[in-house]
Amino acid sequence: MRVNLTKKEIINSIYMQIGFSKKIAESLLEDFLSILLNELIKNKKVKIPKFGTFVLRYKKSRIGRNPKTLEKKIITDRNVVLFKPSKEFKDYINSNE
Repeated sequence: MRVNLTKKEIINSIYMQIGFSKKIAESLLEDFLSILLNELIKNKKVKIPKFGTFVLRYKKSRIGRNPKTLEKKIITDRNVVLFKPSKEFKDYINSNE
């Protein structure tokens, strides 16, 4: 089962744990995400220690196929974001099973 974490839930968590107002918590989250995106576009790579690395990678256009209709289409070239978790992140996830 897939559960989505929304911005509203993150803002409420910041509000409850740190005690900032919801307006400040929202601003803090928006600023963090803005910095992350801008640095990723500018440097093609953002490393957050003990969390992981985000990498912007270019993919060339290619021919794809719709599995239902078997219709072939061209998938346009685009940038994709890859995430590689750090060793500490992996260790934390695996220790709390």
